[in-house]
Amino acid sequence: MSPSAGGLVVFLLSVQVIQSQDGWRVDYDQTGVCAAKGSRVVIFYNYTHPPGIDPSDIKDRFWFTKEKDGEPVDLRTDSEYSGRVKYECYSYSDSCYLIITDVREIDSAEYKLTLMTNKPGEKYTGSPGVTLSVTGLQVQVRRSDSTWLELTCHSSCVLSDDPEYDWYKNEEIIKTGSSLLVSSGSTDRYSCYLRGYWDHGSPAVYGPQRPSVSVSPSAEMLEGDSVTLTCSADANPAANYTWYKEHEDSPRASGQIFTITDFTAEHSGNYYCEAQNEMGRSNSTLRLITSSGKSGEFLHDRNRLINKQHLLHVYP
Repeated sequence: MSPSAGGLVVFLLSVQVIQSQDGWRVDYDQTGVCAAKGSRVVIFYNYTHPPGIDPSDIKDRFWFTKEKDGEPVDLRTDSEYSGRVKYECYSYSDSCYLIITDVREIDSAEYKLTLMTNKPGEKYTGSPGVTLSVTGLQVQVRRSDSTWLELTCHSSCVLSDDPEYDWYKNEEIIKTGSSLLVSSGSTDRYSCYLRGYWDHGSPAVYGPQRPSVSVSPSAEMLEGDSVTLTCSADANPAANYTWYKEHEDSPRASGQIFTITDFTAEHSGNYYCEAQNEMGRSNSTLRLITSSGKSGEFLHDRNRLINKQHLLHVYP
């Protein structure tokens, strides 16, 4: 997928917060910001100072999320924000804003503004601050009927009242909208992106690919031994596994691992490992048989000659 785009994706809770103390005051335009991973966030604020303070007395304004030795750590000096933070103010105004670019989930925190004057130890922090929540996108799968599935794009916090999403099928855009209908059983890969931000989308959802089955032990086995079968399939959401034997309606086992103890000729036959998730299902066949030979008779097993009276053959 090659498209890329930039822009501002910030969704605010429109509640004004006013913190004041001894004539100091910080007005945050919002108490909470929910942003999509990889987007840019802008937090606006105004501040006022006591009448005896001249604007030139304020030597620094900075934001922080944590402290070191009891002192706030300026985001501009925090290595986790290196190159991603910018402070700006409008000319001849106390209206300012914080910009954080390429936001990450570890950026989720409470952000506070500190004002420092040129008098030693004189500072003011607007607390509580603004809570930033950074979220990734996920695709939810819901069965609409026996034929169709409804895919919806969602996040852990509310991005806006009506966000727009672009839907991709096998890394090519196919639709814009809040949801997408796809046929059940499809092995195509579907993902969603917040419109205008194509660098950070949801993980793709898709039905199980053809499962692979491994057998342990992999060498020849005598009758009466145990054999363990393990099934694995690439799928998202993660697949559930069920084991069947040919011509039997009821499953033999569930889960990735199926162990047959005291293997005998009655256990011989074709076994099916079925991998299933909300998107679809797929299966793989494994053939297990025992062969009996007279003492001294040689049995052919995958281009090798072996001399065993009772033998387990595995045919994937």
